[in-house]
Amino acid sequence: MEHSWESSVEESINAIYLLFSAYLVFVMQLGFAMLCAGSVRAKNAMNILLTNVVDAAVGSLSYFLFGFAFAFGEGPNKNPFIGTSYFALKDVPTASYDYSFFLYQWAFAIAVAGITSGSIAERTQFGAYLIFSFFLSGFVYPVVAHWVWSSSGWLSPNSSQQLFGSGAIDFAGSGAVHLVGGIAGLWGCIIEGPRVGRFDAFGKSVIMRGHNATLVVLGTFLLWFGWFGFNPGSFNKILVAYPNTVDQGHWTSVGRTAVTTTLAGSTAGIVTLFGRRMLAGHWDALAVCNGVLGGFVAITSGCAVVEPWAAIVCGFFAAWVLIGLNVLALKLKIDDPLEAAQLHGGCGAWGLIFTGLFAKEEFIVQAYDAGLAGAQGRAYGLLVGGRWGLVGAQVVEVVVILVWVSVTMGPLFYLLHWLRILRISIDEEVAGLDISSHGGYAYNAHEEEDSAPRFYGDYVRMHNNS
Repeated sequence: MEHSWESSVEESINAIYLLFSAYLVFVMQLGFAMLCAGSVRAKNAMNILLTNVVDAAVGSLSYFLFGFAFAFGEGPNKNPFIGTSYFALKDVPTASYDYSFFLYQWAFAIAVAGITSGSIAERTQFGAYLIFSFFLSGFVYPVVAHWVWSSSGWLSPNSSQQLFGSGAIDFAGSGAVHLVGGIAGLWGCIIEGPRVGRFDAFGKSVIMRGHNATLVVLGTFLLWFGWFGFNPGSFNKILVAYPNTVDQGHWTSVGRTAVTTTLAGSTAGIVTLFGRRMLAGHWDALAVCNGVLGGFVAITSGCAVVEPWAAIVCGFFAAWVLIGLNVLALKLKIDDPLEAAQLHGGCGAWGLIFTGLFAKEEFIVQAYDAGLAGAQGRAYGLLVGGRWGLVGAQVVEVVVILVWVSVTMGPLFYLLHWLRILRISIDEEVAGLDISSHGGYAYNAHEEEDSAPRFYGDYVRMHNNS
């Protein structure tokens, strides 16, 4: 059956919108790179930058060869692991649209590995990083994406048999992306242990500041910019007719989604600013950056289905979740250089619960029932007049992600540790990953260059002579 001219235009606009959103999400890799580079010490800057490049490169191959099929590849006579079967999918309507959808989902997949890299920065062997990055983006994350976003996923709100009559609403991935990356990073932190010198002989924490606050702030704003593709872009098709309304399609909700994203991140940043002022006695710009990101992470689940005022509530509590988990991490001697496990894991879990409390019925219909004959009587937010079904589904998603990532990434990290290929030696860590693994420092005018050896072999000889 031939497409009408109007259908072709609609498909083209949808594809262009999705590709543009994919480009914005990909810009977040640059944001991750700047944030990570600024948050580590100068002697490890080149290493963390390389891991961010590897996320994109390795993720491209692992997600194409395996990940996309695990997440969305369905249908008769389709190879579920490799090849062009990816571009004949149940969840994507037309062949011309498949490639845009793949690219957008790939940008999400590589973001997961970027989250985990921050948790285990400054002490991980590069070879081990290649292994777990491939496994995480090619298998662990795609399975969760299938549960939540595929029309046959058992947690999906688009499933024909919705869990508790609603399915779990994780619109842009507070759980599927951020909680997965955060829990994976947590297991890496626990199994590797803290960096040398992070805690003194009495167990008291020792501050290890990143070397460049400018890069941290730059990375934060790049991530903020990219989030406008991450959240509003998750309306994969913007030209979809709503039933019995004058609205033209999903594009009517895109602006509101961008606003809720902005309000949640801004609120979390302000609350973190004053919260850290009360706890530390000074204004902390770097903590505010993480607070802003924590608000974005939390709102990502419900950005399309909540009112703007609810986004402010989301950001307020996300800030305190982050602050509280950072305090707890210090007490438990968990060393996460970028607070990634607390930020993405903790705020991601809160975002899922928040959605179950504040999701509005009208917006759920717009996001998930557009194009149908009418609403499906979905459960909606408990605190805005809804039932317990949605809250229950959100809690289930939190629990199953925690279990799934723990039983996959936990053993993988332990195996790498057992094989002694996970963590670098103490000497290499003291010298810095740049000089021990990458041939020299990231900066020509390194602040310690006059007194430090230029190559790791020189460092070893100096150390042995002393």
